[in-house]
Amino acid sequence: MGVDIDDTKRRMQGAVAALETEFQGLRTGRASATMLEPISVNAYGAQMPINQVATIAVPESRLLSVQVWDQSMVEAVEKAIRESGLGLNPQSEGNVIRIPVPDLSAERRDELAKVAKKYAETARVSVRNVRRDSIEQARKGEKDGEYGEDERHGLETQIQKLTDEYVAKIDDLLANKEKDITTL
Repeated sequence: MGVDIDDTKRRMQGAVAALETEFQGLRTGRASATMLEPISVNAYGAQMPINQVATIAVPESRLLSVQVWDQSMVEAVEKAIRESGLGLNPQSEGNVIRIPVPDLSAERRDELAKVAKKYAETARVSVRNVRRDSIEQARKGEKDGEYGEDERHGLETQIQKLTDEYVAKIDDLLANKEKDITTL
């Protein structure tokens, strides 16, 4: 079983799609339910996405509301939001956590740009990991006699082209998000 280029492409696209989702969570001044999606909550001894322990709503343009399903999880959800790096200050009222979304200061914009860079680097690392796995498969295929050295070189070149293409997409997404964050 040699290298499946379509599978390599699909896995790299998955890293880009995950980055797009994380970028939706980086707000640009308006409340959005997607801004909490990247947050994981320590729930029942495991890290779980916030949307698996609560319902997120946007009752007003500058307010988020998080309805926690299990009363015992309210504190953990509140802590996860506070420590998310999104600069939000949640206030709980029973099972409901209200999160006012402050205006973006210049300092806050810089912080968000740094978070965006961190997300982009994580996506780049994911793409590179896919590249590494695929190249290992190609080398194993050559070793197992599935194809010759020239075919392996061809596959490695193809894999590297895909890697460059997806890293460029990530860089473009980052540039657009940074522009979005820094412009008023």
